[in-house]
Amino acid sequence: MIATIQYNSRKLQIDLSQPLDISMPLRASTNNVNAWYVDAPKIEPVKEGDWVATVKDGACINFNNIMFNPHAHGTHTECVGHITEKVHSINQNLKQFFFLAEVITVAPEKLKGDFVISKKQIQFALGNKKRDAVVIRTIPNTKEKLSKQYSNTNPTYLLEEATEYLRQKNIKHLLIDLPSVDKENDECQLLSHNAFWNTKGKLRMDATITEFIYVPNAVEDGEYFLNLQIAPFENDAAPSKPILYKIIE
Repeated sequence: MIATIQYNSRKLQIDLSQPLDISMPLRASTNNVNAWYVDAPKIEPVKEGDWVATVKDGACINFNNIMFNPHAHGTHTECVGHITEKVHSINQNLKQFFFLAEVITVAPEKLKGDFVISKKQIQFALGNKKRDAVVIRTIPNTKEKLSKQYSNTNPTYLLEEATEYLRQKNIKHLLIDLPSVDKENDECQLLSHNAFWNTKGKLRMDATITEFIYVPNAVEDGEYFLNLQIAPFENDAAPSKPILYKIIE
């Protein structure tokens, strides 16, 4: 199904029949992706005495409790409330859900023993393109990302200069296939989070960071229409399901 959409000054044709899901599923397993030193997520039936809320155990319904951390266990979208003293909810600050996005693939660089993404790499990938959102895929890009245990591994992160550049280009939505845009242990400086949300100036309340995406290799770099949907949690972050749609020229 092809839809024609007027977006700003452009008329776009979107192929709605081929959604490209770049979220990670959440599973009750030690093989679920994990970071930040927490236990694996749990999905368990409610129990009351001998009664177990699963059809296989004789109940008429399946009725599960789910315990997880949105930051640690899968694709999630966060707002500035992630790093501010005042509580800000992603559900109150993300009010639009369709954006023009650019998918870029970046090979992290080695810097002082770390793997990082630099301003120069982002500049080269984006050029003069004007986008609302940037989707960053890092390489190597294997399915191991869906089950990797990131705690104490010092994963790749964005340099502060890179997120400052994205802010200066007025990128409102940053999506990346890593557990964080910042270094795992940076003594709580959170340089890239702070730079992107401009905590030294006027806070970018409508800007979001989405972490733990997975962009399959079959998805080519380039321009897409992004549908960024979140679960309506009144929290700094919520599980999300970003979907890309091809733009037909």
